[in-house]
Amino acid sequence: MARQYSAPQREEKAQATRAHIVRTARGLLLGGGGYAGMTITGLAEAAGVSPQTVYNSVGGKAEVIKAVYDVMLAGDEDQTPMSERPEFRQVADATDVPSYAAAYAAWVRAISDRVGPLLGVLVAHGPGGDKVLEAFVATIDSERRKGNTNSLRGLAERGHLPSGKFNEAVDAVWTLTAPEVYDRLVRRCGWTPAAFERWLANQLGAVLSG
Repeated sequence: MARQYSAPQREEKAQATRAHIVRTARGLLLGGGGYAGMTITGLAEAAGVSPQTVYNSVGGKAEVIKAVYDVMLAGDEDQTPMSERPEFRQVADATDVPSYAAAYAAWVRAISDRVGPLLGVLVAHGPGGDKVLEAFVATIDSERRKGNTNSLRGLAERGHLPSGKFNEAVDAVWTLTAPEVYDRLVRRCGWTPAAFERWLANQLGAVLSG
């Protein structure tokens, strides 16, 4: 007789399968094969599942890449949105520019430390005309800009941003917190993450006080 699963059990099993596939994909991406070397067939074999299970649980290569990025960005598999996490609330609830700059610099450093190795594998040399990578870059840029905008609303509402300069402030924060900046300074120039955090806090404070 076939074993019967309840809906919660099926959902738990599906989540476990997805998490296992995403962890396996992360290992393949960071383990030397890189983006070009990770195929759905190879991922399925490494994870011990069928290619169809990969498609059903996560999706195609684009969805797998994004799933790996999202987990690394968050630092865990918890589904709590980044905007609701305590570290981000410290940024959004900052009462003045210096506290905002310090909190956001710490937040960006933590995120960059986690996703920097993956972004180095994926886009260190640009999307290169690859449609999947182009879509990935566009998506994470859009998500990051949305986060930047939300992070600045508290300062704007408290009157701590120059009048009429909200969009300009978003542009500046979006640029300063770009993954490329962290990659250039930390990986390519040899800065420590702590030095990057100090620099970023100073830059954010200066641009938002002007």
